[in-house]
Amino acid sequence: MQTKQLGNSDLHITPMGIGAWAMGGPGWAFSWSSQDDNDSIAAIHKALDHGLNWIDTAAVYGLGHSEEVVAQALEGMAKKPYVFTKCARVWNEKGEIGKVLKADSVRRECEASLRRLKTDCIDLYQMHWPEPDEDIEEGWETMNRLRDEGKVRWIGVSNYSVSQMKRVAALGAITSLQPPFSLVSPEVEREILPHALANNIGVIVYSPMKAGLLSGAMTRERALNLPADDWRRRNPAFQEPALTRNLELVDLLRDIGKAHGRTPGEVAIAWTLTNPAVTGAIVGMRNAAQVDGVIGAASLKLTADDVARIEAFRNQA
Repeated sequence: MQTKQLGNSDLHITPMGIGAWAMGGPGWAFSWSSQDDNDSIAAIHKALDHGLNWIDTAAVYGLGHSEEVVAQALEGMAKKPYVFTKCARVWNEKGEIGKVLKADSVRRECEASLRRLKTDCIDLYQMHWPEPDEDIEEGWETMNRLRDEGKVRWIGVSNYSVSQMKRVAALGAITSLQPPFSLVSPEVEREILPHALANNIGVIVYSPMKAGLLSGAMTRERALNLPADDWRRRNPAFQEPALTRNLELVDLLRDIGKAHGRTPGEVAIAWTLTNPAVTGAIVGMRNAAQVDGVIGAASLKLTADDVARIEAFRNQA
């Protein structure tokens, strides 16, 4: 499978990576409801068999559980994929999540992630959120030290604005940015992606299918009746009045996909990859069957007419 260099790093990544957010399972604030660990592991194995070469997780996903699942899936593999994870979110014994970028906290988080992932070095370590804003420089200085010490290979940021990226870049080069980017949430294409492209910052976008909304499997009934512990119930994109238009977009993506033998979700992912700033897209996969519905996006090349049809829809009032 074709790869691209991620920013200033020596990492050459496939157009898609395995997203492990939902693999964290239930019992925390941004859960996707119940999740079977065996299904998660099977999804990882199948995606790797198809040639994907990186996994993106975070310490906070499942309050550590996602990282443990990733470690279990990769145990005993002779050739392992790149593993990316994140810091800046901590939790207490009640599962309450806090926002911390102080040096000692970032260091503790890194050590905990290394233990959970059962590795001695993290391929890409990312600051999950720029919060508290006043501490991003302290957090970034610590990330640089962790890299210098060999605990992490490369460092990046997630959910950062242009001004915040400029602030931390003054203290050390940014390898990558992880922003939300999809046809439903395209806001970063105006300023943030151009800045990344101009400054050799690799970009791995998350939620290219808007948390499954554009996959083709999300119906109105399902969207309006998600489990009580599924964070998407609180997302306006899954609620009216946005839901109707988003499902109309899915119909268009389905029609475009038919000509290529691809799913709506694959078209949605492929659209994000048409942006020259985007190095790769993080795609959530909760079981082996879901891999079949998304893997084709890695090789799908949308035509100029496909893109024009999508743009025409976007430009509708």
